[in-house]
Amino acid sequence: MDFITVTAKTVQDAILEASLKLETFRDNIEYEVIEEGTSGFFGIGGKKAVIRARKKVVIEDILKEDIKEEKEYRKPEKKAEKKEFKREKKEFKKEKKVEKKEEVKPEKKEEKVIAEEEAVTVTERQERKVAVLTPQEQEEVKEKAAKFLKDVFASIDMEVGVETNYADEVLNVELSGDDMGILIGKRGQTLDSLQYLTSLVVNKGRSGYTRVKVDTENYRSRRKETLENLAKNIAFKVKRTRRPVFLEPMNPYERRIIHSVLQNDPYVTTHSEGEEPYRKVVVTLKKNNR
Repeated sequence: MDFITVTAKTVQDAILEASLKLETFRDNIEYEVIEEGTSGFFGIGGKKAVIRARKKVVIEDILKEDIKEEKEYRKPEKKAEKKEFKREKKEFKKEKKVEKKEEVKPEKKEEKVIAEEEAVTVTERQERKVAVLTPQEQEEVKEKAAKFLKDVFASIDMEVGVETNYADEVLNVELSGDDMGILIGKRGQTLDSLQYLTSLVVNKGRSGYTRVKVDTENYRSRRKETLENLAKNIAFKVKRTRRPVFLEPMNPYERRIIHSVLQNDPYVTTHSEGEEPYRKVVVTLKKNNR
């Protein structure tokens, strides 16, 4: 309790006055004398006594006050916690309900989107007619790819190692050198261009189609992992903000990765917008979660 200032004729009178104002006994008062009272000369020029007083501080009272303050402080917090618990419980039930629904009736829309992405370009449609090469034909396509790429690198004064192998009906080309970042390019665009040109050279004049994969420093695998993580992070952002997210333009292969990762997500859906080469994936919240 705060001190009060009391003025009276004498200190004893001031103490009595303070006990009356504080509604307690004199023994339960602690005080400090500010000014001693004086009677003056024959009652002339006298001064009144001044004290500062308050009730004595009792430990039990302090504890009671602290407990009261803590309860008042915790009321809004407990209310918020209770509200948050109810919300999480509701979300949990909703999630279980959606998951159960997904198990009974699998999502077909995303599968359709992926199928559409697989048929974007003429080259990809040709991939469905993959040629089965004889050992001699395998050596021919390996030599064609290696010669073409070596000529390209020689024209730009780059020393790049070119290794080729044919496995699982795919011509794999591995590039090696000191500065492969230049050949990868921004988001793999340079590497994709080299792969596309190599594919044209290898398949020129042939009836069947040979898949070509050009890679360096395991970039394709690392890029796939990056896109998979990106898809999951974007899905989380869409769930949290409830707003659609437009990804950067990607080639059909990379768009398929995004679609594939999120095709079974119970909360978000994906589709592609725009024309090549600026076509991009859009991640949106499913209608039943809006």
